[in-house]
Parts: sequence; structure tokens; C-alpha cells
Amino acid sequence: MAELVVTAAAEASEGHLALGDARYRCALGGAGILAEKREGDQATPVGVFPLRRLLYRPDRLIRPRTALPIRPIRADDGWCDAPEDPDYNRPVQLPHTASAETMYRRDRLYDLVVVLGHNDAPVVPGRGSAVFLHVARPDFGPTAGCVALATDDLLAVLTEVGPDSTLRVVDPLSA
Repeated sequence: MAELVVTAAAEASEGHLALGDARYRCALGGAGILAEKREGDQATPVGVFPLRRLLYRPDRLIRPRTALPIRPIRADDGWCDAPEDPDYNRPVQLPHTASAETMYRRDRLYDLVVVLGHNDAPVVPGRGSAVFLHVARPDFGPTAGCVALATDDLLAVLTEVGPDSTLRVVDPLSA
């Protein structure tokens, strides 16, 4: 089982992801790493999260090599981020009756999306939704709470992980 370990750097929204001896620069939530994740707080949550599956844009990338379950992203894919909705923190088809994030994005941030097991067993309304491992902005600008890597780094990580892998985000106050 591969464990990805995320730690914060000097800037709250920057960090490093370690996989064995490999170390990658990553972007984190604009509010840094927090133990008590809340919807909309712009923080990356502390914890150990299973890697559930990989979603990818087949119109932009060939099918990535990974042992994770994999599914292409479709134009009508969304992710519900409305805490009052029964589909909160779950994939939905767009248009959706409540607020939902678009997975089929114009920018390249969701060309590769690893769905993390954050707030999903069970889902607790308001404790955060759509916390993913995905592609970073070219300037490694902050995420809304996800962990983001350069495309080539994420592709390299994907070859080393599978359904038993986890992503561990370390609390900077205990590190």
C-alpha cells in the first residue's frame, strides 16, 4: 500500500507531497491545513484519506496508468457542494437542482482528479465537499481545499498508487 504524505511549506497554501523517496511540490487550500474542515473555508483538511478513484479527461489525455478504478469525465459531470442537499459531497449530473461544482472544466485543473475519501463515510453536511487530488495551476496558486500537483508529477504518482493507497495530510501544528 502506497501512502502519500502531504506537509505544509512556509507559505500556508504551499506544501510537499512525499511518496517513498520522491518528493513533489503541491498547492494546498488558501487557508492552509486545518484540523476542522468546514464547507467554503478554503482549507485542506488534516487526516488520512483513501484514494477512491481517478477521473480523467479523455479528450485531453490518454488513459493514465494506475491501479485505481478509473472513469472518464463527461461534460455533464458535477459534484454537489450544497450542504442542505441529499447529494452533498457526491457526484451528480448537471444541471443539478442544488449548487454543484462542474467537473468538465475549461482550465486543465480537473484533467486528472483523484477522488479522496474525505467526508464520505458517512457524509456530514457542512464538513467539506469535493476535496480532491488534482492538477495544479501553472503558478501553483492556492486551491479551494484540495491538494494539487503538476500534471507530470500527478501522472507519476498515479503509477504507484492503487485502491489500498491513502493520502495523509499532516497537521502543521503537530509536525
